Amino acid sequence: MALKILTGLGMAVVLHATWRWRNFFRGLMLLPWITSTVIIALTWRWMFDSFPGRGFFNSVLLDAGILTRPVAFMATPEGAMMAVVVANWWRGFPFFGVSYLAGMQSIPGELYEAASVDGAGSWRRFWHITLPGLKHIIIVTTLLTFIFTINDFNIIYVMTRGGPGTATQVFATYSFEVAFNQLRWGRGVTISMFAVPLLVAGIALVSRYLLRERTA
Repeated sequence: MALKILTGLGMAVVLHATWRWRNFFRGLMLLPWITSTVIIALTWRWMFDSFPGRGFFNSVLLDAGILTRPVAFMATPEGAMMAVVVANWWRGFPFFGVSYLAGMQSIPGELYEAASVDGAGSWRRFWHITLPGLKHIIIVTTLLTFIFTINDFNIIYVMTRGGPGTATQVFATYSFEVAFNQLRWGRGVTISMFAVPLLVAGIALVSRYLLRERTA
């Protein structure tokens, strides 16, 4: 989540500046968000594949002489978790970037002009004007991505199916495995219900914050 926030901020800052081809890259940066989650998961699974000549990272590292033998990224709990986190980050950071970009465009330009006249540099303008102006958006997007991540099924199931072992298992994949693979429907439903309190808490926080901002 922190990686998505930082990457989204960087994306928004770059795309908010005035430069040639800016609109083109704004559309390009949305590709991970609009691409099918299954395609993203399959792509990253291929990139982390351990077979030389097939897995992207192993092929590049072996050809560069950095590795002498392939690394089975997906065969270890740490490697599988890293792969899932990277795929989830790639899928979600454009949502943060677009949200922050919209927030930056709503900040009055007069504030930046006044700060520049007072001698504030780009870093001080970002720290004292941009970040405070994005505070509400950062809070809401963080809560929303928490809800999205709790409900995530496609990336984990396509890439690791919860493995190796149960290293990347979440409520959604474990519930599916118990209900459909073991045909224990009641237990599968019960497992899925364990995520409900977390989702309700997240939705309640978002709703309460939005209502408070609306009445402020």
